[in-house]
Amino acid sequence: MVLYLEPVALKPPFLSIIIPAHNEETRLPRALGQAFVFLENQDYASEVIVVENGSEDQTLEVAQKFTHHFPSLRVLHEDQPGKGRAIRRGILEACGEYRFIADADFSMPIEEVTRFLPPTCQSDIMIASREAPGAVRYGEPLYRHFTGRVFNLLIRTLVLPGLQDTQCGFKCFRAAAAQDIFRFQTLPGWSFDVELLAIARRRGYTISEIGIPWYYNAGSKVNVLRDSTRMFFDLLTIRRNTRRGVYDA
Repeated sequence: MVLYLEPVALKPPFLSIIIPAHNEETRLPRALGQAFVFLENQDYASEVIVVENGSEDQTLEVAQKFTHHFPSLRVLHEDQPGKGRAIRRGILEACGEYRFIADADFSMPIEEVTRFLPPTCQSDIMIASREAPGAVRYGEPLYRHFTGRVFNLLIRTLVLPGLQDTQCGFKCFRAAAAQDIFRFQTLPGWSFDVELLAIARRRGYTISEIGIPWYYNAGSKVNVLRDSTRMFFDLLTIRRNTRRGVYDA
């Protein structure tokens, strides 16, 4: 007698953590270790997605080795660099009801992730903020804080009035909002998150800023002079796209 078993439908994960990784062979093992220690103590299903993009070191190989130990880890490869490009790939291939973007340096303690999820927060998009009430910065050089505030002033003036910190690398999206917003993304580089928030606001999604403890990491890949110039022109592009209805289709 032949037995036919009904296929079992696997429940999709509640949370997906997406980590973009460009030349992160040194910091990635620590980030993945922290992520899985945290997730193994939660009562919901989860997955971690590393998107390696255009690295010149062993980032891809390091990430792939971790898949032997953690079945819920997926590693994606992009040939071209660009943080925005990597995150878009990870977000759109994720399966979680909530999709959390995290920098590989984990300058925010991983335990803070809980504050970005229900029932603590009910918005469509939750963004970590170093300026919102309750936020604390640790070890940040004065010049980095100053340049960051100047750039945020430009962001609030040209694109996103009211948001105090759009550039912190930790953000959480409801799945439905993410699928809608990311299909309009045009910028592949550092300014992608400003564009995403501009798209979200244009399309009527709710955004909450969550004040976090944030620890400065000297290994930041942002070049203040070069990247600030590029970001300024990106702001003009976002402003122009908004006025032309690029995000309204």
